Amino acid sequence: MKVTKKLFLSIGIGIGVLAAAQSNQTVLTGAPFLRISPDARAGGMGDQGVATTSDGFSQFWNAAKYPFSKTTSAIALNYTPYMGKLTNDVFLLYAAYHKFLGDEERSTISASIYYFNMGEVQLSDYRNNVYTETGKAKPNEFSIDVAYGLKLSDNYSMAVTGRFVRSDLSGGFNSDNTLKPANTFAVDVSGYYMSEKHSSLNDMEGRARAGFSIQNLGPRLDYTGDEESRSYLPTMARLGAGYDLFLDDLNRVGLSFEASKLLVPGPDKDGVIPNVDVMAGIGKSFSNPKSIMFSGAVDYEYDNAFAIRAGYFHESPEQGARQYATVGVGLKYQSFGLDLSYLINTSKINTALDNTLRFGLTWNIGEDSSNAQDY
Repeated sequence: MKVTKKLFLSIGIGIGVLAAAQSNQTVLTGAPFLRISPDARAGGMGDQGVATTSDGFSQFWNAAKYPFSKTTSAIALNYTPYMGKLTNDVFLLYAAYHKFLGDEERSTISASIYYFNMGEVQLSDYRNNVYTETGKAKPNEFSIDVAYGLKLSDNYSMAVTGRFVRSDLSGGFNSDNTLKPANTFAVDVSGYYMSEKHSSLNDMEGRARAGFSIQNLGPRLDYTGDEESRSYLPTMARLGAGYDLFLDDLNRVGLSFEASKLLVPGPDKDGVIPNVDVMAGIGKSFSNPKSIMFSGAVDYEYDNAFAIRAGYFHESPEQGARQYATVGVGLKYQSFGLDLSYLINTSKINTALDNTLRFGLTWNIGEDSSNAQDY
């Protein structure tokens, strides 16, 4: 059977080779879509969200932000085209929901689904110098998760997230069953801090923010049934901080910074990835300091109705060389919010999201929470 070039492209996307293949020290994982931001608001802020203010997409970054949500319940949807320069049917879809539990508004329940469609692939059979179409394959990946968040104090909350992950890179193309869908479970643990408003510059009010998250901690993915070739999940550690300055009752300016690290062992000097358990792999990942990524962002918001955002993301050239600037805008009318973001590549190496416009929609289906009084 002859597999078309597009199938190789889809599988390449799935295993992360196209995203980062510039060095033999690059760390590759299974289900790499879990590292792609499905959030247009964060997409305008250098792809960061662990310590930004709470919104409908907090589930992806830090579910502990939900207890600080300004609305009691909301639905968030996001669409991200992927590899737009090469194909038009590869994309990511994300949907999230959260609500407060109880009248005290100290705990939340939230859920999300994340779907990565790698496009439709035409399969053909080559015999006697003749190609015959034999069917189609549809490689895809998705995750479903549920989280519980709780305010442990008026200024600090924590959350635990459970996640089911399925990665089907074959999409039904291989007849010999050497490549099969891989399933696993993972958990996130996260925390979020937001201070009270206090006196700041020139008698204006200010507020500090901070957050952390350990994401996708779970068993490795088994695509082939071979114990020696299982793929690590993209386990991530994120740490961020930010500060909001309230110019007056209507205008706010925020600064945010985030550092993140892939907690997966990289290949050794011979290019071999260690075959160890997940916790041992996390320990080995710290021998690779270049796997730390950084981002910074600034945003301006007027009357919680209009926002302008800009950010920058930097990754080591030896680890993938993703380096780009981002810009974005946010609009809100009554209970609906629209976010748009655009990525501008600043690296010499192309990325899958070059010049990509992302769209996010939020629908606040509940009422204002007690947190809305602090904004």
